[in-house]
Amino acid sequence: QVQLVESGGGLVQAGGSLRLSCAASGRTFSNYAMGWFRQAPGKEREFVAAINRSGGSTYYADSVKGRFTISRDNAKNTVYLQMNSLKPDDTAVYYCAAVSTSSETILTSVRYRYWGQGTQVTVSS
Repeated sequence: QVQLVESGGGLVQAGGSLRLSCAASGRTFSNYAMGWFRQAPGKEREFVAAINRSGGSTYYADSVKGRFTISRDNAKNTVYLQMNSLKPDDTAVYYCAAVSTSSETILTSVRYRYWGQGTQVTVSS
């Protein structure tokens, strides 16, 4: 069992930045691929970014490429999402997710086994 707790969400003006954190506990964090997803009101959950277990491979949704950066610190059991140049369309609840895997970078939500409770990000225009 892996427990995930997100933090760092909040209200920010368009053009601003936030850094989300996801702290993991319960198992060996470095065995898990991690991902960030988001869900806006009335919309389906969508992929944002993913990172493999070593941190050597990352992948981003086109909508955030060049603005968001995913990273991880295996010594701290934490994955981060640095969000710059935020837009009102980035407003959503952001979730981190984990799955035990080899070296893959996982992009699809159905493959993730563990999920955090989410953190709200609101970007005002």
